[in-house]
Amino acid sequence: MQQESRIAPAKINLSLRVLGKRADGFHEIESLMVPLSSAMLGDVLYFDKADSYSLDCDVPGVPLDETNLITMAVREFERVSGKPCHWQITLEKNIPHGAGLGGGSSDAATTLIALNDLECGGFSDDQLADMGACFGSDVPFFIYQQACMVKGRGELVEPVHRPEISGQRVLLLKPSFGVSTPDAYRHCLDAKAVPGVDYSPQKMPWGEIINELEKPVFYKHRFLAEMKLWLLDQVEVEAAMMSGSGSTMMAFISDADVSDALLARARRELDPTLWGCSVTIA
Repeated sequence: MQQESRIAPAKINLSLRVLGKRADGFHEIESLMVPLSSAMLGDVLYFDKADSYSLDCDVPGVPLDETNLITMAVREFERVSGKPCHWQITLEKNIPHGAGLGGGSSDAATTLIALNDLECGGFSDDQLADMGACFGSDVPFFIYQQACMVKGRGELVEPVHRPEISGQRVLLLKPSFGVSTPDAYRHCLDAKAVPGVDYSPQKMPWGEIINELEKPVFYKHRFLAEMKLWLLDQVEVEAAMMSGSGSTMMAFISDADVSDALLARARRELDPTLWGCSVTIA
């Protein structure tokens, strides 16, 4: 059997509001999440038929045990389908870790979609999303591969038709450090504001953008606040915001041709080690 490969796209949050703490310890959220064009930024998963399941990755430090979301996806698919999944999965990481871009969740969702095809599971998208919700809050979103309103702790996903957003250009900028998602949420309801930073919604032609996790994350990681202020000062930038729980900052731009110059200037004036990628909302 030939090797199968699948691309797991990244995502960004165009809005993220935290509505309160839930009885189960999670936070109630409301977020508009959109996938990015997978050809520009995505992990690649390779599936080879094998005598037993195994997971390999080209990036040191990525856990390859039962704590990896890919393995959790395999185990959940096996449990629900009743079929053993004997595949060697090789993960090629391109989405940075701890970036707020959903890399691990996308890998898990892509695994569920691929196994449904490879093992002739016959499950619907809703059924696959229910599987993903058992072990990862952002996993259900990636099953639908389109813009979605996400509520609850992330398990309530409603695909939405937002063609006006498709094609929006975004420059992603990430410093060398990541942000822990649980840490970002821990103080989200009582975080102090960094002086001089505007956390209010920003208007775009197609709607408002806001991220209510900026306040707790910026208070701990002041460099991200500095990045937002710097981006908003650049003439090419229409709006700027953190994605998800960070640490990626997003610069919304109208012209893709300015991306390289903007990234070069950010590295020169902010941090020479910044990771950057120019992407398009799918």
